[in-house]
Amino acid sequence: MAEYERSRTMPAQPEHVFDQVANVDQMGDWMPGDLHVRAGELPAVTVHEDRTDEDTSALLRARPDQMRLEWGTRAQGTYTGWLQVAGIGSGASEVTVHLSFFEDSHDPGAEQVGEALDASLRRLEDQVRLRFDTAAG
Repeated sequence: MAEYERSRTMPAQPEHVFDQVANVDQMGDWMPGDLHVRAGELPAVTVHEDRTDEDTSALLRARPDQMRLEWGTRAQGTYTGWLQVAGIGSGASEVTVHLSFFEDSHDPGAEQVGEALDASLRRLEDQVRLRFDTAAG
């Protein structure tokens, strides 16, 4: 089993960040470019991975009261993950993403996962800034 985690500070209230994170239709704006989420009847979603050209049935649960998003594969149980938004004062938030791979064959490796998580958090911050700056201006 392999586990990975990354965090990033974002210049917005946690509620604003979580609203961006939990919007299934906008996940493609910040998730890794080779992953695409299509909502079914939530919590059911389909995740398409360009690298393997496969669709995987998954579950995605938003817990707004905890500002937490949780996901994982349905039948296979090959991976799970969560994203937590926490307020850190002065109108800023910290976003933490955690991934767990239960089978080595599904683990892309530490370097690739780390780069994907860092890039996703940067894109999320960009989306939050765009939304927050546009709303404030």
